[in-house]
Amino acid sequence: MKSIIAILTGIICGSIVNMGFVMLGGTLFPPPAGIDTSSMEGLLEAMPLMEPKHFLMPFIAHAAGTFVGAWLAARIAPTKKLAHAMVIGGLFLIGGIYMVYVLPSPLWFTLADIGLAYIPMAYLGYKIASRHQTKL
Repeated sequence: MKSIIAILTGIICGSIVNMGFVMLGGTLFPPPAGIDTSSMEGLLEAMPLMEPKHFLMPFIAHAAGTFVGAWLAARIAPTKKLAHAMVIGGLFLIGGIYMVYVLPSPLWFTLADIGLAYIPMAYLGYKIASRHQTKL
């Protein structure tokens, strides 16, 4: 039961962190003038006009959300903490691959995002969580 709670907590909290950074990104780096990014069609239309700065917060959102989710899952899990963290990393990676499929982005961003924001961040979350001896 504690394993299920660990995974669900990691998914929910990681997703909240992810969305928080995505929303912050729209405030810090507004989309190009005249573009509506509130729909998938608007995002698809805006993609060719996006500058590298517009991809910074989505990357941070994906990395931070995965890290927090994996860290929490590893902290809560009674055993096999790495496996719990990697489940979070894998689920977020699947979400990232899906987004690349439905919302094509520049190759440099796709490679950085898929290669660095998910599995490495899940492993880092696990490593930091495993340093603490006390349990939640």
